[in-house]
Amino acid sequence: MKRIRVLARVILIASWLLGFSASAPAAGNYTASRYDVVWDSPSGGPAGSVPLGNGAIGLNAWVETGGDLLFYISKTDFWDDNGRLVKAGRVRIHLDPVPSVQEGFAQRLSLNDATLYVQFGQGEAVTKLILWVDANHPMIHVSIDSPRPVTATAKIELWRSAPYELPSIEVSDVLLDRSQPGDKHGPTIVEPDTLLIGLKDRVGWYHHNQKSVGPELTLKIQGLTGLLQTDPLLNRIFGAIISAENAQRIDDQTLVSPEAASHRFDIGVLTCHPATPEEWLRAIEQAMTKARQLPFEQRRQAHERWWREFWDRSWIHVTTAGADRSADEENDDAFVVSRGYALQRFINACAGRGEYPIKFNGSIFTVDWPDVPGGPDYRRWGPGYWWQNTRLPYYGMCAAGDFDLMAPLFRMYIDELLPFCMERTRRYFEHEGAYYPECIYFWGAVFSESYGWTPFEERQDPLQVSGYHKWEWVGGLELAFLALDYSEYTQDETFLTKKAIPLANAVMTFFDKYYKTGPDGKLVMHPSQAVETWWKCTNPMPELAGLHVVTARLLALPEQLTTAKQRSAWAALRQKLPDLPTRVVNGVRMLAPAEKFEDKRNIENPELYAVFPFRLFAFDKPHVDLAVQALNHRWDKGNSGWRQDDVFMAYLGLTEEAREYLVGRARSKHEASRFPAFWGPNYDWVPDQDHGSILIKTLQAMVLQSDGNTIHLLPAWPKDWNVSFKLHAPRQTVLECEYQDGKITRLEVTPSERAIDVVKSSRL
Repeated sequence: MKRIRVLARVILIASWLLGFSASAPAAGNYTASRYDVVWDSPSGGPAGSVPLGNGAIGLNAWVETGGDLLFYISKTDFWDDNGRLVKAGRVRIHLDPVPSVQEGFAQRLSLNDATLYVQFGQGEAVTKLILWVDANHPMIHVSIDSPRPVTATAKIELWRSAPYELPSIEVSDVLLDRSQPGDKHGPTIVEPDTLLIGLKDRVGWYHHNQKSVGPELTLKIQGLTGLLQTDPLLNRIFGAIISAENAQRIDDQTLVSPEAASHRFDIGVLTCHPATPEEWLRAIEQAMTKARQLPFEQRRQAHERWWREFWDRSWIHVTTAGADRSADEENDDAFVVSRGYALQRFINACAGRGEYPIKFNGSIFTVDWPDVPGGPDYRRWGPGYWWQNTRLPYYGMCAAGDFDLMAPLFRMYIDELLPFCMERTRRYFEHEGAYYPECIYFWGAVFSESYGWTPFEERQDPLQVSGYHKWEWVGGLELAFLALDYSEYTQDETFLTKKAIPLANAVMTFFDKYYKTGPDGKLVMHPSQAVETWWKCTNPMPELAGLHVVTARLLALPEQLTTAKQRSAWAALRQKLPDLPTRVVNGVRMLAPAEKFEDKRNIENPELYAVFPFRLFAFDKPHVDLAVQALNHRWDKGNSGWRQDDVFMAYLGLTEEAREYLVGRARSKHEASRFPAFWGPNYDWVPDQDHGSILIKTLQAMVLQSDGNTIHLLPAWPKDWNVSFKLHAPRQTVLECEYQDGKITRLEVTPSERAIDVVKSSRL
């Protein structure tokens, strides 16, 4: 045992030195350490936290001015009994004697290995802490190395210690009825966590959903009873156990590692559903035992390998050319944009491999704010999924090669919800197909706020009462489009035939069955709306653009992958599609939100959905002027939150406009947060995942765009910015490019036969 501990200590010291090296190695010509977040002072509280994670488990970590290390623990499937995505709790690491933060304090969030390194003191009197979440196991590790023996304490800190009424009700919370003076279903009660008692050398806790508020109630009201085989909330249990070698359990919340020069706390984190507390305890102990069967240094090396491979998948590194470059990185727009890209992609990786899609309003990295009720579990807009917000982190993942991060989105929206949506369509409209409502809980029901409380059997109209999304059905088309992108990039024929085609076919069938044709044989899509913005529409641009492009892509698939019946139906539907709507302003024709539109309620630009996400208009395509004029005459402008103007500009080849918006976006962090890529709150919450996701997609579209087999290189790139990038394109194609001082100095295309499909921008 002694030899193992010495080896582990050597590994950790080596990792420490690597983490604090500015030239830490990485594959290729790119190193993510360029964008490590380094601070020379501790933080006053959670506003100074940094994110860590392994794709499913997330941490918000910071060092207090008193020298303690603290971190919240979250996970993508920590759904409580009210259907809220919450944190498990907080852990405090305390050292005795307390290390001084006055001299030699340094903290580095190392991107290369997703590890937080903290040091106290100088010279030989340096105390070091290392915090990381194992990329391959449900384990958190805290290691301490001190020049003199210290006592290390891990303490559980919980805020759900007794039942209490939720102090702030958000739009997608289940028990909400704004039409009533109060909530006729009663208040939302937050239930307490449970500390494990009787453990000899460990401490732990869990949250057990002994009730379920939402699934049965919402399905009954919405006429969907019987669609769930198992209640997704009831008897869900999540929590953690903390252990350390030779540790002493002081009380139910406190574990002490006795005086020594080195310590390591191991924290297992697990969700079980459905389960009893006894079953959960056995499962988490088995998971921790399984992880420990591998030597610690071997697990650390595997963790570092996962992150090394992640960063080698893709990158975009931008610098200002020549004499224009600023010696101060914070004043260098190119550096700020590159850092924002790398950090947002890091955040996606920390939270993108769990059971459920990334939550746009905070992901799993929310913290508590002094002026906001609800503590660290609070998120503006609540626990529900808005498709228009949920989709944005995923639109940049194909080009980044982050295909594994897309799995949770497809698992929920296709594997779990496609059958649900098909049955909802059958019950509501008595025909085949599937429509995806904009606003749903993860089990598929529409928000209580949106649907209303009148039971299904008492309604004449089966749809929701809220007009904000009543006829907004572009989500299914966007999902199908994204699934087809994934299939093209990965060449995964099984995914295409088992998921993408059935999904797209069901969505096409819905629109074909729901809307009728007019005297000219074309669909009359009414009633309809153009996302949330225009409520009274006929033939809205988002749905119509989606139908045009998805039917075209389906009909272009190899015939052996589809059936004659499917192709006939798609071709017939395509023949019935009206032309994309346009309008004339001062004699100039441009894309329009819909053929007919009125009653503006929001600030989206649905006329430009033909540019993004559906890519029917771009800098190299016919009639691009229709899109450019629509952009110039858009009702609403901006580059924060979910606004997509930056992406529109990049696809349309408007280089300087795209750069201006992109730089502004990259500099618009949340003022109260110390971490430079915690954006928001904007329209959503902190950290706003849509804001950073648009940054990613814009930068990608400026350096690379794909259209069928054609790959456009640097289609919207400024001449005075240098760039090194590695990105993915359809047909399992990877491009590495160096553009320096106005010239492409290196271009590698894999496989090499795809090089003939690369078209370099004529502007450069």
